[in-house]
Amino acid sequence: MPARPTPSALRSPRLWTGAGLILAIVATAFALLYVGGNLDPRGHLRDLPVALVNSDQGADAGGRHLNLGDQIVTGIEHGTANHAIAWQSMTREKADQLIGQGKVFGALVVPPDFTSTVTALTVPGTSQSPARPVLSVLTNQSAGSIGSSMASQAAQQAAHAASTRIGAQLVGQTGKQGATLPTAAELLLADPVAVQVADGHPLGTHSGLGLSAFYYSLVLVVCGMLGANVINSQVDTALGYLHNDIGPFRQRMPVQHTSRVRTLATGIALMAGLSVLMGSLVEATTVGVLGMDASHLGLLWLYSVATIAVVGIGGLSLLAAFGTPGMLLLTLIFIAMAVPTSGATVPLQALPGFFRTLGEFEPLRQIAGGMRSILYYDAQADAGLTRAWSAMGIALVAAALFGFAVTRFYDRRGLHRIPLPAGPAATAQPTAAH
Repeated sequence: MPARPTPSALRSPRLWTGAGLILAIVATAFALLYVGGNLDPRGHLRDLPVALVNSDQGADAGGRHLNLGDQIVTGIEHGTANHAIAWQSMTREKADQLIGQGKVFGALVVPPDFTSTVTALTVPGTSQSPARPVLSVLTNQSAGSIGSSMASQAAQQAAHAASTRIGAQLVGQTGKQGATLPTAAELLLADPVAVQVADGHPLGTHSGLGLSAFYYSLVLVVCGMLGANVINSQVDTALGYLHNDIGPFRQRMPVQHTSRVRTLATGIALMAGLSVLMGSLVEATTVGVLGMDASHLGLLWLYSVATIAVVGIGGLSLLAAFGTPGMLLLTLIFIAMAVPTSGATVPLQALPGFFRTLGEFEPLRQIAGGMRSILYYDAQADAGLTRAWSAMGIALVAAALFGFAVTRFYDRRGLHRIPLPAGPAATAQPTAAH
């Protein structure tokens, strides 16, 4: 009698429904999160911090003391109606400090001699061409290239608007004096101020235009995720719960009935040890082989190892608690929701409200902030490093407590992955299972 043909797995509605549901969630979530937050940065821009520095000392003109820098500051502060830019008045020293901590995206600087240089344009009888007054725009690419570009454009627009207002005053003053000026001089007075753009916090040539911290952080997160997945499967293989396929060969170890708590502890111990290997290789490859600009190499190594370990332990806890769906949760938390809210490309101030709220606690943003401090800001605690260490500590404790609480609950309820063998051996291991 001929053998009965095996039914095709493709005819199983359960197979299509299960795989389709998972992939539908992944596709929809990535589309909504990756694309949805970045479609209209300018339309969502609100309260982008930009420093406004008035160092102008003023000058005496027409029998009174004049300070055009004060006029520029007042005009900018009163002219900001849509709250896209949060202008912050401060000294030059404070502006340099905040730029050097990534807390402002740029600055507009009025120099000390601004008023005296402007008034010199209208002094009659000068034999030499007076110097043109200058307003400086400082960029801060280390805080994010798009945010720095937005701040630079806003500062330049404000500077040109100030130049037009000052030019109108100068032309009117010259007209009252009845002076006749050459055409070139009239054009200069109409728009007297030159705008100079400079890098407020220069980075090295091997800093990825201010993105090396983000990409390095992303590598650490991916290493932690993949490490958790690999360790989880390898532990299950060693315990006999999974088989190991190498090409056409399949290996399966004898089943060892181990509690879920002990299995999770084994995975965490492996993750902690192998994080040292992965963190060391990431730093050696990026800095030693690729030549990435980096200082504080010891701190960078410690931060790399800790980041991989925390992400990996979080992943192991999710896998222990939820099984296969835990990997989906891990991907959504550490990639789908984290990358758009990291602030590495589009600043949080240019994202919709949902993404801004999400970015306050998403792990990649905290990790990237600490990495910027190490790579760009001389490892200053106030530049994001303290916040990053605190966030990692909280995440580590929360992940461990959650993982061990859930696995202990499973063990106490007798929710074993493989039923225990019947007989005396089973009674001797009342909580033994994974």
